[in-house]
Amino acid sequence: MKHAAYPEYRPSGVEWVGDIPSHWELKRLKYLTKGQLQYGAVEVADAGQEGWIRFVRITDITPEGTLRYDTVCTLPQEVATPYLLREGDLLFARSGATVGKSFLYHPSWGECCFAGYLIRARLDKNIILPELVNYFTSSACYWDWIAAINVQATIQNVSADKYANLNLPLPPLEEQRAIVAYLDRETDEMDTLIAKKERFIALLAEKRTALISHAVTRGLNPAAPLKPSGVEWLGDIPSHWIVRSMKRYASFRSGDAITATDIDEIGEYPVYGGNGLRGYTKNYSHEGEFVLIGRQGALCGNINYARGRFWASEHAVVATPICQYSTVYFGEMLRAMNLNQYSFTAAQPGLAVEYIQNLKVPTPPLEEQREIAAFLDRQTEKIDRLIATTRRHIERLRERRSALISAAVTGKINVSL
Repeated sequence: MKHAAYPEYRPSGVEWVGDIPSHWELKRLKYLTKGQLQYGAVEVADAGQEGWIRFVRITDITPEGTLRYDTVCTLPQEVATPYLLREGDLLFARSGATVGKSFLYHPSWGECCFAGYLIRARLDKNIILPELVNYFTSSACYWDWIAAINVQATIQNVSADKYANLNLPLPPLEEQRAIVAYLDRETDEMDTLIAKKERFIALLAEKRTALISHAVTRGLNPAAPLKPSGVEWLGDIPSHWIVRSMKRYASFRSGDAITATDIDEIGEYPVYGGNGLRGYTKNYSHEGEFVLIGRQGALCGNINYARGRFWASEHAVVATPICQYSTVYFGEMLRAMNLNQYSFTAAQPGLAVEYIQNLKVPTPPLEEQREIAAFLDRQTEKIDRLIATTRRHIERLRERRSALISAAVTGKINVSL
C-alpha cells in the first residue's frame, strides 16, 4: 500500500533525520522523559531466590521482547526498588554486541528490576508514545546515529548521556497513535512471514541432516538386506558393510598454531580453523584432501573440508588418511555422528580426540562410498540453494521492514490519512 507524503516539509537540522513534516518538532530524548536516564543495578544477583525481585539482564530478553524463564536471577526488595520497571519504560543496551538495541517493558514481565548493562528511559506518555520511540530504534536513521556516535574501545559502548541527546522526530500525539497502529499492523504481517520462512529453513536443515544420516548408515539401496551393527547409535546396516574403528580410517591431530597477524584477507594459501576458512597466509602446513573437525568451543565437532595446499590452525583437528576412502563419505559420516557430544568440558568445550578415534563406524566398499558421496553432493546442493534463496527473501523482508519504519517515524510517508 502506497502512502502520500505530507504537504510541506522543513529541514530537521540533523543530517541523518533529513527533512521532517513542517508541523513536527525535533526533540532530544532527555526532554521527553520523566527524570534522567538511569543505569541499572550492578549488584550480584542470586539464582531465583524466592520472594525476591526478578533481575532482568540483556540476555534474559528474547528477540520478540519477552522474558526467558530458564535464566531467572533475583535481587532483594530493598536493593531492587530504585530499579523497578513499569509500563512505558524503554531499556537501551549500552555495550557489547547488542549496543543500541532497545527493549520496551511489557506488563507480562511482571515485577522486575534491570541490570547495569541496560539504561532506562522513563518516557512521558503525555508527550511521546514509548512504542513510537521503540519503533524509531528499529529505523535505518537511528542505526546511522549509533554508528556515528559509538565509542569503539575494547567493547562497543553508548553511554546514558549519548542516549539522552538522541534527536527524535516528534509528531502530534494523534499522529503518533496512527503511526504506531500502522506499524503494528504492517510489521506484524512481515514478522509472521519471516517466521514462516525461518521455520521453512529449519525444516530444510532437518531434512538435510536426515538425508545425510540415512545415506551414510543405510546406503542408497532401500532393498539391501540388513544386519545388526553391534553399535548402539548405528543400529542395523547393510549386510555387506563392515564396522571398524575410526583410527583404521585416519590419524587425528590438531593443526599448527598461527597468529592473527599472519592471516590476511588475500594471500597464497588458505587458512582453515574450527569453522572453515579464516583467511590466507604465505605458507602451508598440509597438502591433499582432508576432513577437518572443529576442536574447541561452540565449533567443537564442526565438519569442513580442505583440498590442495593449506594451513590448518590449532583450532581444527585434521583427519589424515591411513587407508583409501571417499573423503566426502567419511566427512558426512562424521557429521552424522554429532561429534560435539564427545567434547569434554574445561574452560571451554574441547574434542576428546583420544576417545573419538576408537569409536566404531560403518564402512561400505570404496565404490559405494563414492556413490553415496556423489548422491549427497547433488542432494545437499539442492537443499543448500533453497536455503540460500529463502535467506535472501528474509533479508529483503527485513530491509523492507526497516525502510517502512524509517519512512513512517521520520514523516517521509503520511500514514494518518
